[in-house]
Order: sequence, then structure tokens, then C-alpha cells
Amino acid sequence: GLGSGTRISPSPHSRCPPLPPLPLSSMPLLGPGPWLNLLRLWRQTGSQSLHLRMREAFGSLGPIYRERVGTYECVNVLLPRDAAQLFRAEGLFPRRMGIEAWSAHRRLRNHKCGLFLLNGPSWRSERLALNPALLSPSGARRFLPLLDAVAKDFAAALGRRLRQSPSGTLTIDPHPLLFRFTLEASSYALYGERLGLLGGGEAPGGAQQFLGALEVMLRTTPPLLFLPPPLLRLLPSPIWQEHLRAWDIIFQHGEGSCGVYTMGVSYGSQLWVSDVCHVTPPQTAVPLLFTLFELGRNPRVQGALREELRAAGLLGSLPLLKAAIKETLRLYPVGVTVQRYPATDVVLHKYLVPAGTLCQVSLYAMGRSPDVFPHPERYDPWRWLGNGDNSFKALAFGFGARQCIGRRLAEAEMMLFLIHVLRNFSIEAVSTEDVPTVFRFILMPETSPLLTFRSLS
Repeated sequence: GLGSGTRISPSPHSRCPPLPPLPLSSMPLLGPGPWLNLLRLWRQTGSQSLHLRMREAFGSLGPIYRERVGTYECVNVLLPRDAAQLFRAEGLFPRRMGIEAWSAHRRLRNHKCGLFLLNGPSWRSERLALNPALLSPSGARRFLPLLDAVAKDFAAALGRRLRQSPSGTLTIDPHPLLFRFTLEASSYALYGERLGLLGGGEAPGGAQQFLGALEVMLRTTPPLLFLPPPLLRLLPSPIWQEHLRAWDIIFQHGEGSCGVYTMGVSYGSQLWVSDVCHVTPPQTAVPLLFTLFELGRNPRVQGALREELRAAGLLGSLPLLKAAIKETLRLYPVGVTVQRYPATDVVLHKYLVPAGTLCQVSLYAMGRSPDVFPHPERYDPWRWLGNGDNSFKALAFGFGARQCIGRRLAEAEMMLFLIHVLRNFSIEAVSTEDVPTVFRFILMPETSPLLTFRSLS
């Protein structure tokens, strides 16, 4: 043993002060220059492959890099620990990247910016007013019966189509039906109005025009994302004109002509209406499409979910179904990044990132990184049910005070839809090949997968 006079030398590491962080300028830099990078996004629909480009960049530059696009400079990260660091540095008024094209439309048409575009104290006051109705458990319970009614109606309408099919099967691209379902469900839950979108045929009133305008708005947003405001205002581009017309149609119907938003003020904020609800339908329709596709090519998962539903009855919990939705959002996050401008200086890896620097957590790259998820290509809902550390790995709805205000609505909508579909139908993917994806402000399939439905009754 050690005698009383034995002297233990301190570890050499304990005598070394920690190395100071490196400046932002020494961080790996992607691309030849800010304006060439911007040109790349414009050429050959480069903005549609933004998520794939970021994933490739992490593969070549490591888990952190910076990029300059036009007048923007951003730091891109993909590890959960970096997301946690940004969360701790987000401050009282979390701020994400603005969408100048949306804000420019509001200024041109003299509309107020809504919650999605607000920052600072005005954002916080609006958000605090809406949180009790939309994010609290009691608020969520109020719209569950309404969502359930629409999900039942969707299953009944699909069942009628199957009964009319001589083969007893129905092979379709379900995306248009899912879009209608989510718009119908969101409208009923938030505003107490049924739009009549589940009956088939042309959508009633101006709803079809509204749906088309949403698709145009989403498609034209990515090419405009990194354009500086002066250039955007001078732009004669057809894309900009298309974008303006789409927003005009959305706002026209938002004023009540198709009955979509007439009850928005009942939630205490007209600003909720103009900037959040328009993205609710595609933000839930697309994950539902990808979930049905994955269940269609993973019959083992589909069977396990159906067994869980049988065992749970009416009041049981459904952990595997919740995990399946989380797994879909890992592989196909609706938003491919989460952005923050840290309110204080923050050290990410060995680099000092000054306060006010645009930082992006790449959700698409994180979800498909073997450094974060074992066998990331595998659709495996059970990975979320173990005892592993999953903190800051499921960020599809963002994090902190600025997480998606419609999170509980979207989760309940997806859960109830899948419950009624799985109880009544089997799903089979016509092709089990991976579906190529494109970024059109939200992540979407390049071409919707075909699915075959069969009745279980």
C-alpha cells in the first residue's frame, strides 16, 4: 500500500488549462463562395435537394461546418449534443431563421405577420396566449373527439370505395386523400367547421383552389429562402409572382370565403390564423403518407401495431404506435432543419459561435446518421422503446419554448387516423424501393408511392 509519506503526482492533464475555443473563421467552410452557393440553389432546382446536400457535407466535413449563401452565414450541426447546447443558449425570445418571402408578401399587401414570423416580445405574448388552448393536455382533450369523428369518416369513405371495387382491393396514390383529411380534421378541431372534403370528387366551394395554392406556396418558398430583401423586392422572377399569387389566394380564403379560418379569433389571436394553419394540412398529410408507405413495406411492424390496438381496447396506451410516428419523423422530418440564433456565445465542438449567429440542426442528416442511430436505414419503431438515451434525437417539432404550436394537434391527428385505418384495412406498398425525397419547404416524396388497401372485415 501507500505509506503516509508517499506523494502522488497530479495528472499531467490537471495542470493543463483547457484550450481556448477556436474562432468561427476556422470552422470548415462549404462551397466556393456566398453568391456561387446562392446560384447553385437556383440552378436545376438545387433548393429541392437541400437536405441531401447537407447530409453529403457532413460526410465530407465532419459534424459541424459553416456555409455562406448570399448574405446569410450559418453554422450547421447534426449531433444531439449540439442541439442541446443551442437549446440552452436560446434565451427568453428564441429566434429562428425568418422567411423573407413570406414577410415581404405581408408588407406588400399590408397584412400583419403572424406567430410563425414574429420574434421578440410580440412573439412571446402571442405564444403565451395560445399555449393553453393548443399545447396543454386539457386543450388537447377538447379537440380529440372532433379529430376522431373525421378519422372515422375517412375510414368509412375508404371502405365504401373498396366495396365498389370488383377485386376487393384499392391501389391508389393516397396523398390527395390525406391532404383532404388533414385539412378537414384541422378545420373541425380548431374552428368547429366541416368542409365536406371526404366525399370524393371536386372539393366544395373554394377549398380546391385553396389546396392548390398551398402546394404552389410550398413549392416556391425554397428558391426564395436565401434571397436578401432588396433583391427579393426587385425580382421579376416568375417564381416570385407565383408565390405572391398563391399567398393572395390563401389569404382570400382565410377571410372566410371557403369557411376555413372564420373562427380563428376564438383562440384569442387572429395572428394564429394567417401564418400557422396554412401549413398544418401538409405537415400532417406527408408524415401520414410516409408512415403508410413504411407500414406497407414492413408487414411485421404493421402486424405488431394491429396487435397492440387489439390488446389496448378503447382506453389503453399505444406506445408502439407513438414510436412508429416518431420513427417516421426520424427518417422523413417535415422540416429538414431546426434553426436558432443563440442569445449568448456558445461553444459547439471546439468552435466559439458568437451570439446572433444563425445555427441549424440538420434533422434529416441526424436521423440517417449511424453515429446517432444504429442501422439508421431500418424502419424500427422499437428503437424508441428501449432504455437508451434519446434526448434531443426526436426534434421533428422543434424544441423549447418555440417548438411547433400545433404539435399536439398534429400528433393526435396522426394517431387517430392510423388507429382507424389499421383497424379496418391492411396496407401493402406496390414497390418496396426507397422513395426519393425533395425539399419543398417541407420534406416531400418526389413521386408519391402507390399503396394497396384491403378491407379486414
